[in-house]
Amino acid sequence: MYERKLIAEREELALLAGLITRQQDEQRTKEYLDELEFLATTAGARTVKRFTQRADGPSSVSYLGKGKLEEMRAFIAAREDDDEAEKIDVVIFDDELTAKQIRNIENALKVRVIDRTQLILDIFAMRAQTSAAKTQVELAQYKYMLPRLQRMWTHLERQGGGSGSGGGKGSVGLRGPGETQLEMDRRIILNRMSLLKGRLAEIDKQKRTQRSGRGRMIRVALVGYTNVGKSTLLNLLAKSEVFAENKLFATLDTTVRKVVIENLPFLLTDTVGFIRKLPTDLVESFKSTLDEVREADLLLHVVDISHPDFEEQIAVVNKTLSDLGCAETPTVIVFNKTDAYRWVEKEADDLTPPTRENVSLVELMRTWMARLEGDCIFISARERLNIDELKDLLYQRVRALHVQKYPYNDFLYQQYDKDGQIV
Repeated sequence: MYERKLIAEREELALLAGLITRQQDEQRTKEYLDELEFLATTAGARTVKRFTQRADGPSSVSYLGKGKLEEMRAFIAAREDDDEAEKIDVVIFDDELTAKQIRNIENALKVRVIDRTQLILDIFAMRAQTSAAKTQVELAQYKYMLPRLQRMWTHLERQGGGSGSGGGKGSVGLRGPGETQLEMDRRIILNRMSLLKGRLAEIDKQKRTQRSGRGRMIRVALVGYTNVGKSTLLNLLAKSEVFAENKLFATLDTTVRKVVIENLPFLLTDTVGFIRKLPTDLVESFKSTLDEVREADLLLHVVDISHPDFEEQIAVVNKTLSDLGCAETPTVIVFNKTDAYRWVEKEADDLTPPTRENVSLVELMRTWMARLEGDCIFISARERLNIDELKDLLYQRVRALHVQKYPYNDFLYQQYDKDGQIV
């Protein structure tokens, strides 16, 4: 397995870097870097400084311009020369970098460079607990590594000369040790990926068998951005003890629990959280996990209402659900963390357009309730606010789906105890 830690076990010092473009203004870049810093903290790194540059787009050679790289190098060098200052260990870029860009940036900065995708993969590797999750993460790591292998062998580049004649491209006599090692590593990785895909196919088969054996119960899946409180809500509704933490991707493995509201049992699933720029390789590798979302009868889209950028998070999740083919699945939006919502009341003579910072929670609730025609609810899982109303809404939705899906089943007329067993 590709186990090289991108962020060490000890706390490392990091610089963050991002671009301000026509498509991504200064405020949006700040929000992205806020999230990148949270990712870095989750991985065990402390951010020292952020660097941004205005540009039409990333440079294909070095992502940032030469002047900005020189500014960053001067900052890193100054700390290296200062005996009392802690040294910079890593520079983290907010976009995915090519092997060429990483190589050129490392040559300029003389320090380790990783991108957002590598950082997310590293966090997934840290969080993976079960065999399925570990296999999925390992496959995603190899998919990311494969096109970047050449960067790892720059010290063994193709050498000129040799015993072959003609000197044409690909001649045996011109193959240096770097290319030979590169080909060998590529073959090893491809073989390993094939093995992992086979293992995931077996895991997927086992999960399909498990799902088929769950009987005639409605399946409800918790979906949403990472760190919005899905696991906390699952624990509350199912009276379970699923791990929940105020860090990104605290939960990777799918957790299924039976929930009983009044006399109606159903299955509630907690799934991996989504995020901006979620690596495509991870989505593909976690296909078997995300099948729980595809096969759900009802989605509970959990949203952190206290987050300043919650509307974009909703859009990110909706886009991911659409990519998974779940756009038409019945959905209820659960606005969580109402206890943490903060706002500043506008002055009476303030005629500027309302913003997230000066709209009260009551106004926000009215807006969203009108927009979604009742398919949303506002709660606080931590403070247990409005939970009874959520249970009533769940009961109504699940009961309607059950009657629609199993019209001739007497399931609803049986009596169940608190653990979902027939009395």
